[in-house]
Amino acid sequence: MQLTAPAAGRTHTSPRPRDADGMAVASFILGLLGLLVLNVFLGPIAIALAAAALWRGTARRGRAYLGLTLGVADLAVLLTAMELSHTVSWSL
Repeated sequence: MQLTAPAAGRTHTSPRPRDADGMAVASFILGLLGLLVLNVFLGPIAIALAAAALWRGTARRGRAYLGLTLGVADLAVLLTAMELSHTVSWSL
């Protein structure tokens, strides 16, 4: 019985679900944190991570959708606070 090694230069091309699951959880956490601080940065990052997790086929679709929703909510909170304070930024 002879074991053969994989051909040189071959890489595993399909995305790993574990990476996508981590992206879904990260998007949820960053979206939640973005409601309080740095929503101008954390909102778009949460949206991008959630979209990437969904595109890669995460098993945690609920968390990815929550991260996507919270990322959009971060930007909505920022726009609302900017409109109410008549400034380009806001603070607590």
